[in-house]
Amino acid sequence: MLKKEKNRKQRKIFRVRKSIFGTGERPRLTVFRSLNHIYAQLIDDSQKITLTEASTRSSEIVEELKKAKTKTDKAQIVGALLAKKALEKDIKSAVFDRGGYIYHGRVKALADGARKEGLVI
Repeated sequence: MLKKEKNRKQRKIFRVRKSIFGTGERPRLTVFRSLNHIYAQLIDDSQKITLTEASTRSSEIVEELKKAKTKTDKAQIVGALLAKKALEKDIKSAVFDRGGYIYHGRVKALADGARKEGLVI
């Protein structure tokens, strides 16, 4: 049963990714969600490099994360940090790759946090 579920998740990821491609001017904002943490990266697919990243394990936002009560609040803080890092590198817009997850809850909060800081998604 586990193999079947893993294949289903891979098909979902590929279905989302086949129409998304990040460039240097408009990189792909990809999300990975674990049980306790959330990770986000801006990826330039044309050069195959990660431009910037942020997660709940980032040292820059430790104090803010202690004040957050829910994982959704933490995801919004991570999105804001990613947007700040992107704007420092003159990246103003990105293509959102939800990574097979439903656009709801923590994934949506991360995108909203990035939008609030000025990143166009």
